[in-house]
Amino acid sequence: MKSVVLLSSGLDSTVNLYEALQKTEVVLALTFNYGQRAAVRELERAREIALLTNVPWKSLDLTWFSEFTKTSLVNRSTDVPVGDKVSIDDLKVSNETAKSVWVPNRNGIFLNIGAAFAEGLGADVVVPGFNIEEGATFPDNTQGFLDALSDAFEFSTSNGVKAVCYTTGLNKTQIVARGRALGAPFSLMWPCYLAGAEPCGECESCKRFARATSAPLNAGGEW
Repeated sequence: MKSVVLLSSGLDSTVNLYEALQKTEVVLALTFNYGQRAAVRELERAREIALLTNVPWKSLDLTWFSEFTKTSLVNRSTDVPVGDKVSIDDLKVSNETAKSVWVPNRNGIFLNIGAAFAEGLGADVVVPGFNIEEGATFPDNTQGFLDALSDAFEFSTSNGVKAVCYTTGLNKTQIVARGRALGAPFSLMWPCYLAGAEPCGECESCKRFARATSAPLNAGGEW
């Protein structure tokens, strides 16, 4: 089986790349520049991860996203929620911060592009990086979304490409545990919504990454 992996250089996509390397022949890692604040860091880290794994890598310019989204991830006149505005254990607050960083059909666009590359390269699956935590506030991070896309790809790809993610049922802590078992390079991951010299530690993505990498697992795999 061959795969195309969508690699942002964050925790989820990097661990999915390493899982895909165990289960498939990864023929391409794709990284998207849609004008997001962290683009420069994500591209440089994704390239390093691809080089480390000897996976062919390609970055695609999708900066035209700015024409249809006002998300704080792209719109520099709107602040990304940080600090006290973020509460990763409060679903109500997380739903509000999700609105600020929501990008219309982002994962749909990414996965459709990935599926096209997969068909062209003779690959069977396209692999994004999702998790059950963010699936609670982002419907395009869920298994149901991937199943629906796989059904659609039966019509739009001649070889019936499937959308497969190995972590949709896992929380971030469980993904960290899986990443460590696979030897994923945590020092190369970029978890931050911003593009500073170091991750800010204050945005929601940073906070989830920090908790996951420091929290011990109990027998049930929860915090």
